[in-house]
Amino acid sequence: MTRKFQFVVYKITFPNGKIYVGKDIGKDGHTIRYFGSWNYALVEDDFTKEDLQDFTIRREILFEADDKVAVGQKEMALIVELGANDPERGYNRTPKFRP
Repeated sequence: MTRKFQFVVYKITFPNGKIYVGKDIGKDGHTIRYFGSWNYALVEDDFTKEDLQDFTIRREILFEADDKVAVGQKEMALIVELGANDPERGYNRTPKFRP
């Protein structure tokens, strides 16, 4: 099987509209199973038990490269550009949000 993507930056959109931007740079490249290392407790606190019974998230690939360094740089740039580190808009906590 051939990999469809090498290393990627992705955006996850949660039902409340908040986002998380992450990267997948595993040793074997991108895998469809990887959804990041977002803070599960932080996300869960934004939803009721009823909300969590039927919970759909969307993952979009925003950037792809063969170079892990380029992917890491693009991830940080997109976190800031999309406001994913703004607690009102997203779940990323680094880089620190500066209003």
